Amino acid sequence: MNKPLVGAFLAALLLGAGAAPVVAAEPAPQVQEAAPKDGPAAKAVTFAGTVALSNCSGSVVRSPDSAPTDPALVLSNGHCMESGFPGPGEVVVDQPSSRTFTLLNASGRGVGTLRASRIAYGTMTDTDLSLYELTSTYRQIADRYGIRALELETAHPVAGTAITVASGYWKRTYRCDIDGFVHRLKEGRWTWKDSVRYTPECRTIGGTSGSPVIDDATGKVVAVNNTGNESGQACTVNNPCEVDENGRVTVREGINYAQQTYNMVPCIGIGNKIDLDREGCGLPKP
Repeated sequence: MNKPLVGAFLAALLLGAGAAPVVAAEPAPQVQEAAPKDGPAAKAVTFAGTVALSNCSGSVVRSPDSAPTDPALVLSNGHCMESGFPGPGEVVVDQPSSRTFTLLNASGRGVGTLRASRIAYGTMTDTDLSLYELTSTYRQIADRYGIRALELETAHPVAGTAITVASGYWKRTYRCDIDGFVHRLKEGRWTWKDSVRYTPECRTIGGTSGSPVIDDATGKVVAVNNTGNESGQACTVNNPCEVDENGRVTVREGINYAQQTYNMVPCIGIGNKIDLDREGCGLPKP
């Protein structure tokens, strides 16, 4: 999982796994991009709307139906929750939280602090995501900081799409393409479904967990960055493996992954409340 040293150490303590910790340096604003590709230039993806957590990355997001007066949502990973890694089958819903997030502007500069009122949803089952409900509305954030939320894509992403992973923790971006989709991605005790696999140019590192994966053409969030195979081990913590429909295991050392977000959009109801019984909601229930 793409967490910094503290997170990797916690994972080893919790799981007893022999995974090597990720060594993290102090964050420094910069851009890490792949070499330019042939064809039309991609839209410039900035840091506006991304956030830095205490040990991960995230972003302020909205569904197409979210209202300006709704409490804003922050998207990150389930394994980034302050309550620790949820176990297989565990789903967190409507849990109080006072976690803070540093909101970034387009250039990656922190412009203010946002505060959560609750963890609206969090899990590491089938996917790896968390949604925090904030004490501020979208309108309040826009009025005070001039920052608008990133919109969530409602359709399944497509292989070959040019994407940018924008890390608020490191203030770095990583550009590559969606290489394909993984039937099952297994890491330690957890298994994720229909994961996004990046092309090799996206060399995400510890601290990029929870970063929004943004479609360069639309500017919409299509996934949330969460892990990568660091040392070539098979199916261990920090070394996920791919499992196809026939149970065949493939290990891709140095390749990184994300979890799709289109299937959570139908779960966001009126007032930005999470309703797991809404039609089309694809998130696991408690």
